[in-house]
Amino acid sequence: MPPGNFAASLILRPTGTAAETALRSFVAALGLRDALSGVTGGMGALSLKWPNDVLLNGGKVAGILLESTGAAGRIDTLVIGIGVNLAAAPAAAELEPGAVPPVSVAGETGVSVAPETFLTHLATAYDHWERVYTQQGFAPIRRAWLADAARLGETITARTPRDSITGTFVDVDSDGQLVLETAHGPQKIAAADIFF
Repeated sequence: MPPGNFAASLILRPTGTAAETALRSFVAALGLRDALSGVTGGMGALSLKWPNDVLLNGGKVAGILLESTGAAGRIDTLVIGIGVNLAAAPAAAELEPGAVPPVSVAGETGVSVAPETFLTHLATAYDHWERVYTQQGFAPIRRAWLADAARLGETITARTPRDSITGTFVDVDSDGQLVLETAHGPQKIAAADIFF
C-alpha cells in the first residue's frame, strides 16, 4: 500500500447464517461511500460497484474483502478488509484488461486526508449502517445501496470461473445477488467479477 493510502480490517463475531453475514459487504460499501463523501465535502461522484467496490468519478477508489471462519453454515469470525486509495492509485498496467481504472481521492478531488482521519469518518459511517442492518435487516441497506449502484440499468458482464454472462443490470435481490436481464431471461449471480 503506497504511503498515505488506507488499509484496515474490522473483526466481527456475527450472529446469523453465512449468507446473512456476507451481506455486510453492502454495509461496508455504504459506510465507505459516506466516509468518502464526508472527507471530500461531496466533491466527485461516488457510486457502488457490485459486489465490493466504491467508485469515484467512475474509477475504483476503494475495495472490500470479506473473509470468515466457521462451520456448519455458521460464521464464528468475520474480517472485513478495506483498502482506499487516498493519496495514490495503482498503475493501470497492473490490472487485467477491462477492469475499472483505479483512481485516488487526492487525484480526483485534490483533497488530502490522513489515513487516521479517514478511519474516524469510516468508523462513524460504518457504525451507522451496521446498526441499520442489525435492527432493520437487509431491506434498507439494499435500497440505499441501489440508490448509488454503478451502471444500474446498463449492460455489464459478469465473469465467473465457469461463465461470462452479459446482460442489463436490473437489480440486487434480497440475498445480495446480482440480477441481470439476459437474452435467456433473468439470471441471478451470487459471485462474479464485473466488467463494464
